[in-house]
Amino acid sequence: MLSPPNQGSEVVDRLRNNCIYKFVTGPAGQELGTEASSIPNMLGTVDYPVGVITGDKSLNPLFSSWIPGKDDGKVSVQRTGVAGMTDFLVVPHSHTFIMRNSKVASQIIHFLAEGQFKGRET
Repeated sequence: MLSPPNQGSEVVDRLRNNCIYKFVTGPAGQELGTEASSIPNMLGTVDYPVGVITGDKSLNPLFSSWIPGKDDGKVSVQRTGVAGMTDFLVVPHSHTFIMRNSKVASQIIHFLAEGQFKGRET
């Protein structure tokens, strides 16, 4: 998973009632808040191999000011994790462009082959 809002996003909490946000994100965008009844917070523990890679660099200082702690401009590092995940990795990239980074792609390939991110061998 790449920078997933597994526990919701404060950005959604702030923009949920904004007409432009509603138009751009549609119904799915309304379901990604941080409240207990949000879709991400109702999914529960994973019981299969899952690796989460998230970023801690933001291109949006306004959104980052709404998010406590380190974030990628859309979701906090802390809210990307999911109970039961196999491995977790933080990289110095933004939410918008994390998928375009060759080192992130390399980590994904390694996880798919080995079941953990590179450099995490025990």
